[in-house]
Amino acid sequence: MKLIVAALLSALCLVFNSLSIAQTTKAIRVVVPYPPGGGNDIIARLLTEDLTRKGPQSFIVDNRPGGSTTIGAELVAKSIPDGNTVLISSHTTFALIPNLRPKLPYDPIKDFEPISLLASQSFALAVHPSMPVYTLKQVIALAKAKPGQLTFSSSGAGTGTHFSGEQLKTLTGIDILHIPYKGGNAPMHAALSGEVAMTFASLSALAPLVSMRKMRIIALTSAKRSKLAPEIPTIAESGVPGYEMTPWYGMVAPKHTSAAIIERLHLIVTSVLKSKETQERLSKIGYEPEGSTPTQLNEHIKLELTRYGKLIKAIGFKDES
Repeated sequence: MKLIVAALLSALCLVFNSLSIAQTTKAIRVVVPYPPGGGNDIIARLLTEDLTRKGPQSFIVDNRPGGSTTIGAELVAKSIPDGNTVLISSHTTFALIPNLRPKLPYDPIKDFEPISLLASQSFALAVHPSMPVYTLKQVIALAKAKPGQLTFSSSGAGTGTHFSGEQLKTLTGIDILHIPYKGGNAPMHAALSGEVAMTFASLSALAPLVSMRKMRIIALTSAKRSKLAPEIPTIAESGVPGYEMTPWYGMVAPKHTSAAIIERLHLIVTSVLKSKETQERLSKIGYEPEGSTPTQLNEHIKLELTRYGKLIKAIGFKDES
């Protein structure tokens, strides 16, 4: 009898062990609420490649665009909290859209378990070389001398580049006119051709034009100088204290995902972000690796929600999409 019981216990252990192995080796679905090819998708694919190569599990990108990222975010928010589905998205999902749409199918705080901040990027205020300005103080002085005459381009109304200009207007009192374009390189081309006086665009996108002396960067929108171009000052240190507009990306899981699973994912993700190879790969495409604790990401989301909320209220912006 004892032998039978021992055999049964042994068999049960084998079953549980095999289930445990299957559970930890199942591919993790990384939902990206953007179409293939954009910045968010590029970061997700780079990280999933490195995570798969270095970890015990594979990570597979699942693009779910639409609804200004709400479709993909809702999918993850309503997924089974077993650690097999996560979301990689930007400040748009977690801080911007929640302030623009009162009725969302997800709550950026209540419906997710934060894992880690992944990367950040810098926007830059740039002008055509023919513009007689080299510093932010000169830009502000020119704008005050010509109220309502200077224009700036963005990748669309309600985007980070749009709010970069609006925040500058709010904090300095200058009157510059926003000209929205439909994403891509159109905002930069508008500045290149003289359609607008200046533009807000990513530092990485502007870099080739700057090297060819076709554009001049005045200052960065981020809170700190970029490691990719440490010689360029920020708008805040150029005379506008409190200014910040930093695009960022984070990874979250559905609410009620166990603390053990979150910790395991956090350790895997942050170890990859610390690797020299991943850092170099991110830097080459214009992103700075971050990494954070789940608590730090949670606090960051709350701060960003408040910051965007104050700006949107101050300028009276309404989402018409």
